[in-house]
Amino acid sequence: MEIVHLPVLLAEAVEYLNCQANGIYLDATLGSGGHAFTILKDNPEIKALIALDWDGEAIKQARKHLQPFSHKTYIFQENFINIRIILKKLGFKEVNGILLDLGVSSQQLEDHHRGFSFRLQGPLDMRMNRNLSTTAFDVVNTFSVSQLEQILINYGEERFALRIANAIVTERKKEPIADTLKLGQLVTSAIPPKHHPRKIHPATKTFQALRIAVNNELENLKRIIEEGIDLLAQKGRLCIISFHSIEDRIVKHQFRKLSRGNSLSEGNFPSREINQGKVKIITKKPITPRSEEVRKNPRARSAKLRVVEKL
Repeated sequence: MEIVHLPVLLAEAVEYLNCQANGIYLDATLGSGGHAFTILKDNPEIKALIALDWDGEAIKQARKHLQPFSHKTYIFQENFINIRIILKKLGFKEVNGILLDLGVSSQQLEDHHRGFSFRLQGPLDMRMNRNLSTTAFDVVNTFSVSQLEQILINYGEERFALRIANAIVTERKKEPIADTLKLGQLVTSAIPPKHHPRKIHPATKTFQALRIAVNNELENLKRIIEEGIDLLAQKGRLCIISFHSIEDRIVKHQFRKLSRGNSLSEGNFPSREINQGKVKIITKKPITPRSEEVRKNPRARSAKLRVVEKL
């Protein structure tokens, strides 16, 4: 049976993208095409939708899903950090809106061959793009205790990072840690039972951290925010849906930084603006899913949508 991925904050994301007639829009994290389909269906007057995804399997599904709009849709298996190259290839200088959904899709989580889930037995892979050279297996079985600890702290905010890192290195001396269930059990046993979280699996933060490290997700996110703003037309919008506090913090801080101008103080006079910010923040507080959406799709519960508009 085909696994159906429910796009998160669908109505809200499409509304805040604010599509205009003859505009060119970019879905930089296409997935199976849920957001893209609605953008095209609800805005028949747009000129084109460019869609990117790193995952070849997602691209195959999306092509089928978006077939009714193939005359105005350009789909590429590419990392979103390469959007400037894609636009140049298509002959476009700018776009009128960009959407990023930073979540892992249901298809990816439920495919045990991909190694994203601690609930399903599979190889420690976690690559969004299978052409990447480094897998989660490589990280778990070759990185030092200190390197593993830093990954778990920086990308997972894991309180017991050192205990988990030590447990991994001790265990792999006996034999390589090769599958997801084994790693999940190892992490769970490394965390004192009284400190097991109530709402999530004890291995959640470790698996998140490894996935981020393997795919270089946070550095890519910082790059796409800067690059995306540069490629937006005036009044174009950048909409980003994040799913955990580290991502959301980066988006919030980058948006704030880009919204502020540089100021200059002269003597006793108040500082005056000499450089206007690049963007206006549209969402003063992040947009979160309604209770009905969370009830239908529990994975949506942590989603946050933030939006800026280019000045």
